[in-house]
Amino acid sequence: MTGSSSSPVAKDTPGDHGLGPRAAAVLVFGSSAAVLVVEIVALRLLAPYLGLTLEASTMVIGIALTAIACGSWLGGRLADQVDPRRLIGPSLGVSGAVVALTPAVLRTSAEWAPAVLLLIASLTILVPGALLSAVTPIVTKLRLTSLAETGTVVGRLSGVGTVGAIFGTVLTGFVLVSRLPVSGILIGLGSLLVAGSALIEWRTRRWSGTPALTLVVVAGGLATTVAPGGCDAETKYHCARVVADPDRDSGRTLVLDGVRHSYVDIDDPTFLEFTYVRAIASVVDAAFPEGERLAAHHLGGGGLTFPRYLAATRPGTRSLVSEIDSGVVRIDRDQFGLSSEAGIDVRAEDGRLGLRRLDAGSRDLVVGDAFGGVSVPWHLTTVEAMTDVRRVLDEDGLYVANLIDHGDLAFARAEAATLRETFEHVALVGRPTDIGLDPTATPEGGNLVMIASGRPVDLRATQEALDSRRTDWKIATGDDLTSWIGDAQPLTDDYAPVDQLLQPSSSRAPSDRTRAGATG
Repeated sequence: MTGSSSSPVAKDTPGDHGLGPRAAAVLVFGSSAAVLVVEIVALRLLAPYLGLTLEASTMVIGIALTAIACGSWLGGRLADQVDPRRLIGPSLGVSGAVVALTPAVLRTSAEWAPAVLLLIASLTILVPGALLSAVTPIVTKLRLTSLAETGTVVGRLSGVGTVGAIFGTVLTGFVLVSRLPVSGILIGLGSLLVAGSALIEWRTRRWSGTPALTLVVVAGGLATTVAPGGCDAETKYHCARVVADPDRDSGRTLVLDGVRHSYVDIDDPTFLEFTYVRAIASVVDAAFPEGERLAAHHLGGGGLTFPRYLAATRPGTRSLVSEIDSGVVRIDRDQFGLSSEAGIDVRAEDGRLGLRRLDAGSRDLVVGDAFGGVSVPWHLTTVEAMTDVRRVLDEDGLYVANLIDHGDLAFARAEAATLRETFEHVALVGRPTDIGLDPTATPEGGNLVMIASGRPVDLRATQEALDSRRTDWKIATGDDLTSWIGDAQPLTDDYAPVDQLLQPSSSRAPSDRTRAGATG
């Protein structure tokens, strides 16, 4: 028999399909990287509205994986039915247009149509993710010119796609987010995808949608400038703004992700706007002699309201602050006048890691204020974390924590049970309706302040201080606190379902009770 071939499929040259091995690798690498960039940035875009919760992260990851699965399946199916060269340009171009529109569409939906936010968010992840994921099977179809090379081609492109996904993850997490606004990242990525589409179109001359998609990208960029949710600065973790108080010339409010986070009086550090900050000040002033200088550690920095208060009322106090967001620290220095002369040392670090670096018995006071109303750094809530707090306090040391909870206050009750596992003396400060002193009323939720120490706390002096600061807050301890905690279980590093325990209220509490983790 003559004319036989060792392969059932004739082997084409790169010129036959117009896609060489390098071009194929670039397309698969870039599209896979883009999917992960969209996924990570989507988490940051949604955080102001859904919180950095386990559920929000799970939702975004699930949608991204669904997009990858659908795109891979549909891309392969279409590549078998349509000339693959006609599919690559539209996949890149349409995904680029959607990506560029995402910041404006999501922020506008969150402000004006919150009921459809989840649907819009799902589509802005699903559509570009599926289109970009379709590129790999389409390119694979083009490169499969011989059954004898099937394993090599599929394996190579699969590996290239995985490396691209890793690259996109690392680039976004370590480089892009720390240097660029999330809107800038997505508009830039959308522009690159449309440019890639134009290049493919120029080479194949089979599609002519690039001009229209370019206009869409430009529109997305312009829409972002007028969409709600504008920031003075986008930090690694927050959309940040500083708002002047129209009623107080030296007053400034730090707004993070649309929530009043800290109030700072630049000229008068003893002015405390938020009720819970006045409660913390009352607890500390009652626990230590007036004017006595302290060695304090703060879990969470924000506007540094309370460290400033300590520096003003207790000269010589040294406050070490663990603030995870270096962008917030820059705001403190550039706009709130933070200086080393104030005795405040701010470190951009995780609070738990900061605790581990402190010597045993080195602190008179630890202030925990990294808990928010939507998202909570759970690793700062556990028995193990509180054991570290107890370790760094001296024998007369005091731990004061600001908590925010809603609904039936399940998280706050669990945290109180956790503190009782670690400290001999625990008390709860809040509105009577929230701390069980008025059992006929339904809890409103919001801020609560917890006190824990190895020594008894002067509750009478604390209540007098609360009253003198014009708060209506009371103190629960002993049997009242035991009854309030009920059957809540302590939180541990092995089991801390904080996101599930934290139940946002359908109607949020006043502004200073919906903060997201910083010292007031």
